[in-house]
Amino acid sequence: MDLKTATAIRRLRLVSAPEAISFLLLLVCSVLKRTTDFNAVPVMGAVHGGLFVLYVIFWADAWNRAKWSLKTAALYFVLSMLPAGGFVAERRLRREAEDAVIATRARKEGVVGA
Repeated sequence: MDLKTATAIRRLRLVSAPEAISFLLLLVCSVLKRTTDFNAVPVMGAVHGGLFVLYVIFWADAWNRAKWSLKTAALYFVLSMLPAGGFVAERRLRREAEDAVIATRARKEGVVGA
C-alpha cells in the first residue's frame, strides 16, 4: 500500500467515529426536541451534516485509491448510514491498515512473494 492510499484510509477512519457520535447525538437531540423544550437539532444537524459530507468525500477518495470492490465500498457507505456503523467502519479500517503494514514489511523482508 502506498502512502497516498494509506493516508486516504486513515482520513476515512479518523472521521468515521466522530460522524457516528454526531449521528447518535442528533438522534438524542431529536428525542429531546419532542419531549422537552430543548432544541439542539439545528446545531447537531449542521455538525452531523458536515461530518457526513467529509465522510462521503473521504470514502470516495479511499475507494478510488485502495481499489476496493463494489461490495467493500458499498459496505463502508452503508455503515455511514447506521447509527453506530461508523464505529464498525473505524474498526474494520484500522484492521485493514494494520494488515497492509504487516504485508508491506513481509514483502520487504522477503518472507512472502506477494
